[in-house]
Amino acid sequence: MNMTKTAIITGASRGIGRATALELSKEGYQVSLAARNKNQLKELCDEINKQGGKAIYRACDLSSYKEVEEFINFTKSKFNSIDAVVNNAGLIDPISRISDSDPEAWSKVIDLNLKTPYYMAKASLPTMLKQGGGTIINMSSGAARSALEGWSHYCTSKAALHSLTRCIHKEYGELGIRVLGLSPGTVATDMMKSIKDSGINPVSKINWETHLDPSSVAKAIAYLCTEESNDFLGEDFSLKTNEGRARVGLAPIKA
Repeated sequence: MNMTKTAIITGASRGIGRATALELSKEGYQVSLAARNKNQLKELCDEINKQGGKAIYRACDLSSYKEVEEFINFTKSKFNSIDAVVNNAGLIDPISRISDSDPEAWSKVIDLNLKTPYYMAKASLPTMLKQGGGTIINMSSGAARSALEGWSHYCTSKAALHSLTRCIHKEYGELGIRVLGLSPGTVATDMMKSIKDSGINPVSKINWETHLDPSSVAKAIAYLCTEESNDFLGEDFSLKTNEGRARVGLAPIKA
């Protein structure tokens, strides 16, 4: 019987998602990757497969439950299990104050940042429950507990996502479903470039050199997939504390 574990990663074409695909593959997971950009997904899968890993992909609109369900079914048809779901896909653009915001664009951020993790959980839970367990990791943020100018859509979506993490834990924690949020702090990604370019609120002013590399966040995700992180089930794990960083082997925050 094939006991290789399977990890699903959304927003896998670049940044944290790409780094996580490489890290979890290195840890022995077969990975199923989703994002919009088919070419970037194919390149990443080819890279993983050439390194001796096992990767598949599907380009899809993750804000559509139908397409999420099709992606989950595709994964199940190719691999033997769903052991981890990493809900990494997210948006922050366009950054704007509420009076200047576009309602349709604001709603798209809510759709991807909040509805997609719900869709992924709903579609993958039956398989996880049938096999006796699994891990769901939701990409959280300090914005879940903050009010930041220009980020009303992002702060709202992350606050709601934190609540979703707690609700999944309440309903399924005793049934073997491990769910955790990850609050990584600022990370050197395309999203952070958009934040810097906006010039709105103090986060845009942070020196680029202080941002975490995506590979460091990927190591944290790999850690959260293990039972060593059980102290944080149903809550957010933060890389903005020296305790959190020590747990995943990162250097402490410089004073």
